Amino acid sequence: MKNKEKIIQRKAAPDKSFRMIETVYGCKWSLTIYQLLANGINRPGEMVRNVDGLTTKVLNECLRKNTQFGILERFSYNEVPPRVEYKVTEFGTKFMRILDDLEKLQNEIDNGI
Repeated sequence: MKNKEKIIQRKAAPDKSFRMIETVYGCKWSLTIYQLLANGINRPGEMVRNVDGLTTKVLNECLRKNTQFGILERFSYNEVPPRVEYKVTEFGTKFMRILDDLEKLQNEIDNGI
């Protein structure tokens, strides 16, 4: 009987999720926006007023990216004046748990495991 060798396929990093994490961490405001949403601040104007240094242009770009990834959902209300709110999606909640785990891992690394 011949020994059958098992061939293990090369494992590659998950492409889409890696790009998502890279984009979120690349935008220095994403994590702050998640904190704002967790604290019930879900309107863009209110977000800008509550964070020093955050501009409307940068906020809108960050919100757009997070919405495209499915982390956030945008709700537009047909009112005068117009009202827009953002909420974390179910997927976004799972994604944020992963970010929390990455933060814990980084803390372990920083503290010498």
